[in-house]
Amino acid sequence: MLNPIRVDAAVDLAYGALIALSIVLIATLETNIGVAFGVGVFASYVVHVVWKMARFDPEWMTQAVEETVEREVGEVRTQVEETVEETVEETIGETVKKQVDEVQAQVEAVDERVDRRPREDEVEEIVEESVEDESEV
Repeated sequence: MLNPIRVDAAVDLAYGALIALSIVLIATLETNIGVAFGVGVFASYVVHVVWKMARFDPEWMTQAVEETVEREVGEVRTQVEETVEETVEETIGETVKKQVDEVQAQVEAVDERVDRRPREDEVEEIVEESVEDESEV
């Protein structure tokens, strides 16, 4: 049987040689041919690496996706919380401001009514005058 580590090393070296060949093709032949060959080699190498990673550690893709999702969801959650807080603060702020304005208007109306009423000393004077006027009669 073949040793899997040696096979992987030989495959990696073969891909390296193919990438070097694509560089030589770019330099000697038409650039388009070399670039096309290099892109093909690189794409197949990426597929090989993904296959190798999945074979040696089947959980790596799951973990990578999970971490990415957690990060993205965390960012979205933070944005949603900030938006909700701003909206609630604006809504509550407007409501509270309206209520405070209404209460102020009511307090001012009560103050005006209280100011129109005679004070205690004025009432006493009026009563004394009324009593004096009636006693003189």
